[in-house]
Amino acid sequence: MIDGGEAIRKLALNVARFTGLAPLARPLVGGVGAILMLHRVTANPEKPLGINRHLNIAPDFLDAVLCDMKARGYEFVTLDEAVERLRKGGKTGQFATITADDAYRDNFTEALPVLERHRAPLTIYVAPALISGDADLWWDVVDEIVGKGETISLETRRGRETIDCSTPAKKFAANARLHEHLTADVREEDQRQVLHVLARSSGIDPDAPRRKTLMDWDEIRRIAAHPLVTIGAHTVHHYNLMRLDEETARRELTDAARMLESEIGQKARHMAYPYGYVGAVGEREVALAREAGYASAVTTRHGVLRTEHAGHLHALPRISVNGRYQRVAHIRTMLSGVTTPLANAGKMVVTV
Repeated sequence: MIDGGEAIRKLALNVARFTGLAPLARPLVGGVGAILMLHRVTANPEKPLGINRHLNIAPDFLDAVLCDMKARGYEFVTLDEAVERLRKGGKTGQFATITADDAYRDNFTEALPVLERHRAPLTIYVAPALISGDADLWWDVVDEIVGKGETISLETRRGRETIDCSTPAKKFAANARLHEHLTADVREEDQRQVLHVLARSSGIDPDAPRRKTLMDWDEIRRIAAHPLVTIGAHTVHHYNLMRLDEETARRELTDAARMLESEIGQKARHMAYPYGYVGAVGEREVALAREAGYASAVTTRHGVLRTEHAGHLHALPRISVNGRYQRVAHIRTMLSGVTTPLANAGKMVVTV
């Protein structure tokens, strides 16, 4: 998915790395631990040059990151243990816990073997409707639509709009325009209908990306039984909760936990907000996650964990391990904590 805040984070990372700030600042801003965020982990992505390639890292890179972290004294723990350590003031040394959003199949086939070698626990956040086919991996469907056509005809409130997709640069712009339309111009609940109209007009099967890349329920039950794996909730439909009315947002949170327990026989204790950025998570969403009974909730806000996060367990930041930063030095810089205030307007702890 296209992320408007990525440029700011990349600038902060490069400033910190190339000025040598990271090792000097770590004693002041390093925090007590970190939550790593993954999406896809595969050596063979279907679209290595696609617009969503940043969601993928190679298994070898994940292995290199974990080796480096272990060498620098990090202990890999479950998310339950991470929460407990925060509550105790982080007095037991540097720790990290690993999370993965959306339940991509390669988490099972390619990431899990790496994690087993390091005995590193993993929390996978599952949106039940994505697994059952009642919701779409719309960002991958958009990539398919843009990749196939020379032009796209888009119905908007201002009338019909023709989008040029004839060159690589124009395809990138077309992706951005469709992302904007689907996440800002139409209601969350109407997004699927609009997407399917676009897909049909382009001869695209909107369900194909989901079937090809996400686990099914049998696979989720199998990975849930693994001693290193915890299954968390990612709402039901992967909606932007901030764009829903309060009762619908509440159902997305409570029903996700109920559906996961019904499918895998385990209660989801943790959740991740879809999208997780400032336009998707606010005070209301944090309150609803707490009310729904989750022990923790993670955002996509950039940052390391500090002892103060013990009072904000439903607005936890993460360090994104993604395709834009496939250098161990980049991850080491982010884990130093120096990029946290640079990416958050000077704040070390962002509560919403």
